[in-house]
Amino acid sequence: MEFLLYLVLGAAAGVLAGLFGVGGGIIIVPVLVLSFTAQGFDVAVLTHLAVGTSLATIVFTSINSVLEHHRKGAVRWPIFLWMTLGILAGAALGSLTAASIQGPLLQKIIGVFAILIAIQMGLDLRPKAQRAVPGKPGLVAAGGVIGWASAIFGIGGGSLTVPFLTWRSVPMQQAVATSSATGLPIALSGALSFIVVGWSQPQLPEGAFGFVYLPALVGIALTSMFFARYGARLAHRLSPRLLKRLFALLLLSVGISFLI
Repeated sequence: MEFLLYLVLGAAAGVLAGLFGVGGGIIIVPVLVLSFTAQGFDVAVLTHLAVGTSLATIVFTSINSVLEHHRKGAVRWPIFLWMTLGILAGAALGSLTAASIQGPLLQKIIGVFAILIAIQMGLDLRPKAQRAVPGKPGLVAAGGVIGWASAIFGIGGGSLTVPFLTWRSVPMQQAVATSSATGLPIALSGALSFIVVGWSQPQLPEGAFGFVYLPALVGIALTSMFFARYGARLAHRLSPRLLKRLFALLLLSVGISFLI
């Protein structure tokens, strides 16, 4: 039953990754926390396992999503390149930051973040294009901040990267596509760091590779790789306003449950 849940979760995360450029982690982490709790994993490590596993799955989700967006010619590769330099360092630092936070507190931090994203998506709050794309130092700095926060929350950074690029006058479809691309280095750096920092934890369950739980990784990756491409195609065809609001309601309930 748990593996079936991982397959369904991967499908949902893949569609969200391709459609919104969010990497799918914003829904993967809460569901994994609930699943790991039901399986009786140690409370001291289960949230870190959820975050690390989420980042590992985003590696697979991002690859297929980026390929589809690239075929549409929507990825701004120069922006991706300079942001990645900051992302690699920021994501590694974020993993160390998350590892230093106790599990229950990390759950509450993720809950607050989920509520904020729910409000932003539900009300369709987007910054207006006010400034041009920053220079190379600005992109590196932005990548560092986004990578750091994304590793803490176990996300691909889309909920942070898309608003930033929109504010910097990048068209929405290009912002989503470029965000999907930057999700790959975030996930790679973050997942590897979570494996390293969690390697010697004595409370880890069987099947864990550091702070990455392999059965969940396999199940989610199997379906997310296919459905990410489907979501990317939808992003170029549909107006996702209703889906955004439904997704926002789901995130709001998840965030509140984490806080309670």
